[in-house]
Amino acid sequence: MLSEFLLSEMNRLGSQDALPLHRQLYEALRRAMLDGKLGAGERLSSSRDLAQDLGLSRNTVVAAINQLSVEGYLVSRVGSGTFVNDNVPRVNPASAARPHLRGAPTVAPSRLSARGLALSTTFCATQLEVQPFTPGIADFSAFPLTLWQRLQNKHWRMTYPDMLDYNDSGGYAPLRRAIADYLRVFRSVQLDADQVIVTTGTQQSLELCARLLADHGDTVWVEDPAYWGAVKAFMATGLAIHPVPVDDEGICPSAADNAQPPRLIYVTPSHQYPTGAVMSLPRRHQLLSTARAHGAWVLEDDYDSEYRFSGPPISSLEGLDTDGRVLYMGTFSKVLYPGIKLGYLVVPKPLVAAFKQAHYDLNRPGQMPMQAALAEFIEMGHFSSALRRARQSYGERRQALLEALKPVLAPGTEGPAISGAEQGLHLCLRLPAAVDDAALAQRIAQQGLTVRPLSAYCLARKDLRGLVIGYGYAPLSDIKRCGPVLSAAVRSLKKT
Repeated sequence: MLSEFLLSEMNRLGSQDALPLHRQLYEALRRAMLDGKLGAGERLSSSRDLAQDLGLSRNTVVAAINQLSVEGYLVSRVGSGTFVNDNVPRVNPASAARPHLRGAPTVAPSRLSARGLALSTTFCATQLEVQPFTPGIADFSAFPLTLWQRLQNKHWRMTYPDMLDYNDSGGYAPLRRAIADYLRVFRSVQLDADQVIVTTGTQQSLELCARLLADHGDTVWVEDPAYWGAVKAFMATGLAIHPVPVDDEGICPSAADNAQPPRLIYVTPSHQYPTGAVMSLPRRHQLLSTARAHGAWVLEDDYDSEYRFSGPPISSLEGLDTDGRVLYMGTFSKVLYPGIKLGYLVVPKPLVAAFKQAHYDLNRPGQMPMQAALAEFIEMGHFSSALRRARQSYGERRQALLEALKPVLAPGTEGPAISGAEQGLHLCLRLPAAVDDAALAQRIAQQGLTVRPLSAYCLARKDLRGLVIGYGYAPLSDIKRCGPVLSAAVRSLKKT
């Protein structure tokens, strides 16, 4: 009987490794699937029934099931239940016992590890990345390509041999100074240049934090709905992902969440991805207090803070931190172009030496001529000019999209409403909970437009529906032409 097997596995794990109960159940269920005791496509008992059979709290069972769902072992179907993923690799006892024939391969065909399977089948970027809601090539018309090419050529011509080597100081010094000056003035980040580490972008920053600040199996709180890239980074580094719901004021941990103490807390406080919620000041103080109580580190992803279209700029969470618990990260991909692959991580002073050493050992950072070109681009005022042009261009596109969506908006909480339009390069059109947003996104795709269902970003929640719509890479003319098509598709909901 499955419950007997699970209890036996949990007793073994508890006596050997002293794992918390939710992790014991996670490991036991995982073993049951890998050993074939839970077959592909088999329906799992409800969390309430499992809790009763195993003598556990329902929160413990839900935490284990959520983690297995995030990692791709289980899939949930609305109204049907939770099932074992068809792609879960299993050990085949019969084939393992079969004698090898002469000349036959002695090694089983290669296949992905359980982690590899989860990474390749869950939260796939091609299905979740907010790109244009119209098809075509990304639009970089606001970026001064000719000037950028000239600066790069200049620094390639004058490059010294050491500029072609790895760099062990955290990045090109003038670039780190320029980043520090920018963040102090515009983002209220408290730092000096030595705390800045230049990375290849947010993904590398997240992985570096996960590797240096947490051990395998440690818990990371992640906003729900979540940024897919963060989920991937934490899965790849072996952390236990604990989803925490987001409301209109940002991440909102409950007593049940606090019962799962985090080592890391990942947040996007200035413009939550993907809902667009802005973390309120009381919630920011509460989060920092929670981190202090748990001895946790807060990872602040300020991914699109440059684009604030209404209201005053939102200061960083790091600027409120008095304990040195916040690590702040940003990227140049939103202002320059995605392929530049340059970002930055600001670490508390006591961590600087360790982070620089580990960054050098693990990542062998380079790209010094490009970093030098970017430093000059910022120092000469070109970055500010490019940002002003881009902000104006994206503001016009945002306004055109808002105008196109006006006919579908409804007062109160019953109909569609827009969130997250004050900042960034995407907005969220929230829909009633009864709407199948995935089916709606698919119908819109049949008309040649690309939007993402909000429910696809959820880890554990079942109550959110909407469309995540990107406008940063869509030319203004396309938005004016295709926006009404998108609006009509949403309006058709009222007729079905």
